[in-house]
Amino acid sequence: MEIKDIISSGLLEAYTMGLTSPEETSNVQAWIKQYPEVATELKSIEQAMESYAMAYAVEPGKDIKDKIFSKIEINHSVENYGTAKVYSINPLWKWAAAASIILLIGSSILNYVYYNRYTTINTAYLQNQKQIEDQNNQIAQMSSDLNAVNNDMSVVQSKYSEPVALHGLDAAPDAAAKIFWMKNTGDVYIDPSNLPEAPAGKQYQLWAIVDGKPVDGGMIVKTKKGDKYQIQKMKSFGKAQAFAVTLENEGGNPTPKGTMYVMGKM
Repeated sequence: MEIKDIISSGLLEAYTMGLTSPEETSNVQAWIKQYPEVATELKSIEQAMESYAMAYAVEPGKDIKDKIFSKIEINHSVENYGTAKVYSINPLWKWAAAASIILLIGSSILNYVYYNRYTTINTAYLQNQKQIEDQNNQIAQMSSDLNAVNNDMSVVQSKYSEPVALHGLDAAPDAAAKIFWMKNTGDVYIDPSNLPEAPAGKQYQLWAIVDGKPVDGGMIVKTKKGDKYQIQKMKSFGKAQAFAVTLENEGGNPTPKGTMYVMGKM
């Protein structure tokens, strides 16, 4: 019998209350000598039972004696001492009452011990579930990031993709962006990862220069994390001579009103 089976069998709790058979008692005593873990668990059970008994000890009420005598069979003693009468309780009833009290206390202690054990196991289970949930969230995030990278690579590596570099202007000389114009469909993608962080309440907007006039190309959005940009699909154009990005109020404008940050010709 393995140590974990001994500890979970309930024999140690029964042994502590003297409810084991001679054979079970002999086995428990042998296990105590053989396995330090069993001896430690038994000591823990004894301490738990003692704590429970101390915590829930109740002093008998003054009328308990009268109640006992009213419920059990009594025998009138043959001897009288003065005016006082001596009563004796039938021994059978004494043993029955003692056994009932022992079983009640034993049942309560077992409930206490098993409840503590349940609480410990349940806590460990919930912690394990939380770790699994965190790992699943991490895996889901990694999968999402990988899909985003794959989408970006499919745009960059497409044989129809024509890249257009957008260079920083006076407002941000170090800024940059890149357009990927699909020659077969007219679809437009932008990599805005080298644009400065947009201030609160502001948002970058793409413009295509078509026949010398700026045409709205759509708003550049951040990822859900809000801490970086990714290659994203914008509005499509059949033709365009150049592209530019301005910083507008959040939500954009039908015509450019904000500062132009980058620009590049086809």
